[in-house]
Amino acid sequence: MREIVFDTETTGLENKFDRVIEIGGVELLNHFPTGRTFHVYINPGDRKVHPDALAVHGITDAFLKDKPSFAEIVPELQEFFDGAKWVAHNATFDMGFINAEFDRLGLPPVAPDLVTDTLSLARRKHPMGPNSLDALCRRYGIDNSHRTKHGALLDSELLAEVYIEMLGGRQAALGLTSVDTRRSQVVEVTEVIEISYDRARALAPRLSSEEMEGHAKLVSGLGSKAIWSKYAN
Repeated sequence: MREIVFDTETTGLENKFDRVIEIGGVELLNHFPTGRTFHVYINPGDRKVHPDALAVHGITDAFLKDKPSFAEIVPELQEFFDGAKWVAHNATFDMGFINAEFDRLGLPPVAPDLVTDTLSLARRKHPMGPNSLDALCRRYGIDNSHRTKHGALLDSELLAEVYIEMLGGRQAALGLTSVDTRRSQVVEVTEVIEISYDRARALAPRLSSEEMEGHAKLVSGLGSKAIWSKYAN
């Protein structure tokens, strides 16, 4: 199964008016990172970065001035995400912006069944919270000390580690791989080896005759319905 763990940064919080200005993604194959990543900065046109958003991600209007438009990066985006599930933390927010950008270009939205929300997953797994990305990194012992500002690619890389841990960690996936390998080996076995446990000479009894007589006397005193009577001979 192919998944893209991704994150976006935007000019603000309203997808009807604000625009996507950064997208980062990390490819997973069967819950393992492949090493392939996606990262672009996007010029939002005449939409300016809101000061509150700037305080979160630090991406300025001046920095974005020479970056490509969303329409220009769409082919690369679609190629990277094609055939994969979209995985995001608070996916409602990110997908709202992605689908709004697609709609502006007359493109169909991403189907809901292709989206996994790691925030919802975390809330089911850890109902007492907190379940922010930073909190989940602390819970799973993932180093996020280099995360001083939000960044789409860095956050995607951290989220990919968190997502793998929430699914049971790398060791669980390795265990599943080992089971599959063993099954394939069993199917390939064509030689059957028969092992006989018959002995040429019976082993000598370990109980003395006195012990055996004592046991028989005990069993006879238990009555005919006693279970030991079935094994007396």
